[in-house]
Amino acid sequence: MHFSASKIIVNKRAAEQQCLSILQTCTTLLNLNQIHAQILKLGLQNNPLVLTKFTSTSSDLNAIDYAASILFSPDAKTHLYDTFLYNTVIRAYAQTHQSKITAVDIYKTMVWNYVTPNKFTYPFVLKACAGVGRLRLGESVHGKVVKFGFDEDTHVLNTMVHMYCSCGEVDNARVVFDEMPKSDSVSWSAMIGGYARMGRSTSAVELFREMQIARVKPDEITMVSVLSACSDLGALELGKWVENYIEREKIPKSIELSNALIDMFTKCGDMDKALRLFKTLDHKTIVSWTSVIVGMAMHGRGLEAASLFEKMNLSGVPPDDVTFIGLLSACSHSGLVNEGQKYFDSMTSNFHIKPKIEHYGCMVDLFSRAGLVKEALEFVTKMPLDPNPIIWRTLTAACRLHGQLNLGETITKKLIEYEPLDQSNYVLLSNIYGKMSDWEKKKKIRDVMGEKGIKKIPGSTMIELDNKMYEFVSGDRTHDLDKEIHEMIDEMGWKMKIAGYVATTSEVLLDINEEDKEDALNRHSEKLAIAFALLKTPPGTRIRIVKNLRVCSDCHSATKFVSKIYNREIIVRDRNRFHHFRDGICSCKDFW
Repeated sequence: MHFSASKIIVNKRAAEQQCLSILQTCTTLLNLNQIHAQILKLGLQNNPLVLTKFTSTSSDLNAIDYAASILFSPDAKTHLYDTFLYNTVIRAYAQTHQSKITAVDIYKTMVWNYVTPNKFTYPFVLKACAGVGRLRLGESVHGKVVKFGFDEDTHVLNTMVHMYCSCGEVDNARVVFDEMPKSDSVSWSAMIGGYARMGRSTSAVELFREMQIARVKPDEITMVSVLSACSDLGALELGKWVENYIEREKIPKSIELSNALIDMFTKCGDMDKALRLFKTLDHKTIVSWTSVIVGMAMHGRGLEAASLFEKMNLSGVPPDDVTFIGLLSACSHSGLVNEGQKYFDSMTSNFHIKPKIEHYGCMVDLFSRAGLVKEALEFVTKMPLDPNPIIWRTLTAACRLHGQLNLGETITKKLIEYEPLDQSNYVLLSNIYGKMSDWEKKKKIRDVMGEKGIKKIPGSTMIELDNKMYEFVSGDRTHDLDKEIHEMIDEMGWKMKIAGYVATTSEVLLDINEEDKEDALNRHSEKLAIAFALLKTPPGTRIRIVKNLRVCSDCHSATKFVSKIYNREIIVRDRNRFHHFRDGICSCKDFW
């Protein structure tokens, strides 16, 4: 009897080893089916070791659903499975693109069957929660992490920080981060990346500085996030420092990091530096090409963008829909109507890319900027897609700029019916009435906004000086140098008037006299930032500012005068593009 039992154990182990061996060499789904039949024949369908290997092999063959259908069939004895097997299934689903939520379902089955999770379970469960953006689910898993005593495990807490950031709760992530008993570079990178993705760029930069003080060495992933924050802020000097830091610390410069550097220089206003970096790349990906093409669009260098696009084609890198958005925008910002039409047509004829609403929007913008309002309207009526509010607003702005005021009024009224709480529609209509000199209707718009509690988004402008970011908000009087700044604005004002400047008061929403309207324009955020820069920098120093909204026509005109009067090059990045002001002329040639 003892001999028979030993023989059975030996035979079972031999069968087990046989299955593990053939699974090791399995490379096709057909092989997997045959091995499954062998597992059933040998009676190993409930053997955790064999099933774990079977699951990992299925995952490698992108057939995790096949393995799961066997593991969790109605007659499966899931209570016999061990933690390692459950972890393997959870990990496989957490790493898929479409079925991350299944990882959480498997975890629930695991707990329901009283199989105890370990510290390797939760990183994948939390990764799955992050992937589907389920905050409440993530919070529930957080509770289980505490319950099972893994709330001091660095790897678990790192993925928890990532989960909260991915679900948009960066403040919750920061609480977890701050309370970690021990953090590593991954912890810092997850938190910095979370801030950067949520647009909390100042916080990302501040945390990166804390990371340096803590003497934690960042990796390339951290640096990509920091560069993204620099791009958002327009912090060129900080971006240059980061580039030097990467070189000094010998951080591996992957293609992703190189692309992030190119993107940073592009969005911080140094397009020539971005191009030099681009040219040094041995391997240029579609992201590399698209970054410089989009950059050229932002800087109004349409012909150069078109030239880069042609070189991209010759290099064998096919464009995608994002590339064409950049290319069409470049044509739009440079008035290249014929070229834009040619490239739009080539999307389907040469590259078999179906235009999206963004591409149609670029074409409407192309016609509108060129003053071809009739052609823009005809294009909209022939579109195979329903125009979105952005396209209608583009048309309205063109109508106002090129004197088609009645048409602009009609379109904007329809926009307000469609989006009754969008402040930009009311501002557009108010500006049209200002152009018509219909002050009564303009006042009515202001009254309606007040009744509905709709407020115009305040303009804000960022400027980087001496490694510090300063933000100015329109009408703000809280700055330490407020008195000096407004004295400088007064000086700018009378010098500009002597030079021929006339304020564009028609865009002021308030029902006030002309002098007060001029005063309101003088409190615009970009004027405050420029006055601050004139106070704080030596004569002749280049001024760089970043605005959250499109630059208004009055500030655009005023900045041209300031650049000439004070002999300053002023680079302005607004919501749409860059404006390079020099000697009274803007690079956009007033085509913005």
